[in-house]
Amino acid sequence: MNQLRLEADESAQKVEELQAKVKALEQENLAKEQEITSLSHKNGLLEAENEKMDATIKDLKKAADEGLQHGTHNETLQRRLQLLEEEAEEADKTLRETNEKLRQTDVKAGHFERKVQALENERDQWEAKYEEMSKKHQALQKELEDLQNEIGNI
Repeated sequence: MNQLRLEADESAQKVEELQAKVKALEQENLAKEQEITSLSHKNGLLEAENEKMDATIKDLKKAADEGLQHGTHNETLQRRLQLLEEEAEEADKTLRETNEKLRQTDVKAGHFERKVQALENERDQWEAKYEEMSKKHQALQKELEDLQNEIGNI
């Protein structure tokens, strides 16, 4: 009887622990989803900026070709072009890094989703086991009462 109580208490404690783990994983999953959203937004902004810079580079190259007769003006445009190309390269690098982080975050999110599912399944199994043990406990309690009544009638 005491062993059943201990097992029931242990099962209840295990259920509470698993529920705490599930809650923690759900919070972690939510944080990862927010990070994914943030990185996706940043990715979109960087892509737009990259396209804008590519257009600017094309315009500056065209202006540089047309302004060969303007030596000083041409040198200024060349320096500006170089700066924009460096910025575009930096933006491309940042975009690649952001895409890689997004991919890694997607992988982690998938991993945590599977982990949460596994823990929920384990929790469900423990709850089913707890209910089964509770029913057995009630049956044994009834059997004990019946036995006590029979002994008392003797």
